Amino acid sequence: MVYEFSNFGTLQDYFTKKGKNLSFYDHMHYSFELFYVTGGEVKVYINDCEYILHKGEAVLIFPNQKHSFSSKISEHGYCMFSQKLVEAFSSRVSYKIPKSNKFKPSQSVVDMVFSVRGTDSILKKKGALYSLLAEFDQTAEYTEKSSLNLHFLDKVLDFVENNYSLDCSLSKASSQLGYSYSYISRYFQKSFGISYNSFVNQFRISKACYLLKNTDKSVLECSIECGYSSVYSFMRNFKSICKMTPSEYREKRPVIPLF
Repeated sequence: MVYEFSNFGTLQDYFTKKGKNLSFYDHMHYSFELFYVTGGEVKVYINDCEYILHKGEAVLIFPNQKHSFSSKISEHGYCMFSQKLVEAFSSRVSYKIPKSNKFKPSQSVVDMVFSVRGTDSILKKKGALYSLLAEFDQTAEYTEKSSLNLHFLDKVLDFVENNYSLDCSLSKASSQLGYSYSYISRYFQKSFGISYNSFVNQFRISKACYLLKNTDKSVLECSIECGYSSVYSFMRNFKSICKMTPSEYREKRPVIPLF
């Protein structure tokens, strides 16, 4: 399984694309994702549940849900969007997952979602997304995460999300989650192909990208809010990951494709 760092929904908060025939491996990301079928048949696997989608059907994939796609003859479109754009919804479902991700959105809402561009105003993005989420939520049933025997990786990812601005060290994760330091380290490396510390670093930088793009906070304020005790360490890591300085990123605001 791969964690799609470019899909945090922070480097680019709204992205749509259409295509034909696909096969995409198990992965997860921090964004919401709408996947909509316009022709043929697509098999979608979300947290080990299989959905078979035909024309006019869709799934709404929640952040950090493992998923993959498979089709031979199909046409589809997808929309990736940041939790930050729909905070009223994402905060309400932060400890929930849908019993079924599948639904059938109205054509008018689908047209609205795919007519929006990443460069459009936040209000236009929010209008389209909340219309979409209202249709999904109208028929959706949810399960409380706290009532489930959460998968190990879910617990670790939730820990990072809740602690990235504070002490997010592996030793703190081990203590709080009740797993040994070495177990978390080995399992994380095996699952994602990167170390826990590298993941946290990229997570923090992705959060900084959102702040630089969408607020007027200084580089120092962004670094502190994202858990860095040293602005020099923040700038070094930012340049290593984004290939530019925080100031250059804020000025250029590059468009980074999702996948």
